[in-house]
Amino acid sequence: MSKLEDFIKQEGTAFPGKTYMEELLLPVFNDQRDYLFHVMFDIHRAHVIMLEEQNIIKTDEAREMLRGINKVARTDIRQISYQPQFEDLFFMMEAKVGEEIGSELAGKIHMGRSRNDMGVAMYRLVLRGHFLELLQSAYRLSDTLLEQAEQHTETYITGYTHTQPAQPTTLGHYLLAIYDVLQRDIKRLWSAYETVNQSPLGAAALTTTGFPICRTRTCELLGFDIVIENSYDAIGGADYLLETASALMTCMVNTGRWIQDFLQHVTREFGSFYVADPYVQVSSIMPQKRNPVSIEHSRSIASSAYGDALAAMNMIHNTPFGDIVDTEDDLQPHLYRAFTKANRVMKLMVAVIATLKVNVEHTKKMANKSSVTITELADTLARDYGISFRTAYSIASFISKKTSGARKELYEWKIDEINEMISGFVDVALTEQEWKKIISPEYFVEIRSIQGGPSPKEVVRMIVERKQKLGIQMRDYESLVEELTNRRNKLVEYSI
Repeated sequence: MSKLEDFIKQEGTAFPGKTYMEELLLPVFNDQRDYLFHVMFDIHRAHVIMLEEQNIIKTDEAREMLRGINKVARTDIRQISYQPQFEDLFFMMEAKVGEEIGSELAGKIHMGRSRNDMGVAMYRLVLRGHFLELLQSAYRLSDTLLEQAEQHTETYITGYTHTQPAQPTTLGHYLLAIYDVLQRDIKRLWSAYETVNQSPLGAAALTTTGFPICRTRTCELLGFDIVIENSYDAIGGADYLLETASALMTCMVNTGRWIQDFLQHVTREFGSFYVADPYVQVSSIMPQKRNPVSIEHSRSIASSAYGDALAAMNMIHNTPFGDIVDTEDDLQPHLYRAFTKANRVMKLMVAVIATLKVNVEHTKKMANKSSVTITELADTLARDYGISFRTAYSIASFISKKTSGARKELYEWKIDEINEMISGFVDVALTEQEWKKIISPEYFVEIRSIQGGPSPKEVVRMIVERKQKLGIQMRDYESLVEELTNRRNKLVEYSI
């Protein structure tokens, strides 16, 4: 027997072939069962209600259809497994409904629609749920960041540029920066949500249908915001997936950047942050270790979420504009996994930040080192003595290099030594009080009270404004979730 004959024998002659079934139909079926089951039945309900209201089916037919749909919808999905006689979950469930109400009546449910518009609607409904879960976690993280920022408006830390000590700031100022980036991530997620939450139903396969259906009614029943008007666009447009992937990727890259900062701050060498005991692990051999694995895992999971979202984007690249499996069953789980992982990251970091301890004295001590206040010397000379900033900068640079070369800190110089160095450039002598201000992280921060600066008063102002705005956003979010929940409950309980 040849290798080809042997392969054909193993595959069998029935449809589907063994390989096709095991490597394609079975995995796809399992994903459909795990992700799409409940939204499929919501779409069935909405479609039947609309058909009855449009007088396409009789009232008693619609009532019987909904009875059968609701009964099958209560099936425990753990009891559902792939059966070769059904191409996919849709046909299996249609057969199950047919067993309850008769195949002829079950067949009428599909009037005026296609698996195409159904499929896109199911994907959009599942993604909508994922968006709402992630946004809830993002709002909780936002609230936690503001709470910690409020506690640390006068906790002085070293700000870094190019990974080197740059200038003093406060932890509150730093956490607000993270907060503001997160708000833009939330804005991008909401924008993608709005693109996703649009109804393709009624587009049917591509060109709508000859039945007098009402597309706005199914849109309303399912809680979509608007109908995707052009039916070709409703089926062929995959930009809702691209926008979703893009928003997720941007959010995870932004989050991963400050998580990397946190991992640096919790090292023994930095010693700025102390992770609470529930979120660290010990070593199996080194008893002194407190490994910040909650933060490590968060960084890794964020990268994994990014990767899944990027995979979805890559799968759409160079595909035809129309109904194509590249944007369907194989792609969707990548986005679901990306959302799940992004949500894990948000929840983990809420827990870490809410319980984070800050070594306030240590961070203040470090903010006195590495000449990080030297910019204020240049500013003082330019602002108070009328010296050009470039000359003032040269003086500050000279003193900074002398300080580093002598392995000293700025506060270790005597005022006479400072004035002697300055006299090599200009005829200016600082007072003892002026020098104390120049080398003070507190003064450095306080005087930078320009809008958005680290001055405690300015940071408090920003926190108050952001808290008020966040409160409104969270209430709006809760109202939306309540509205969608009520709509679904009405849909499930609908009686004709």
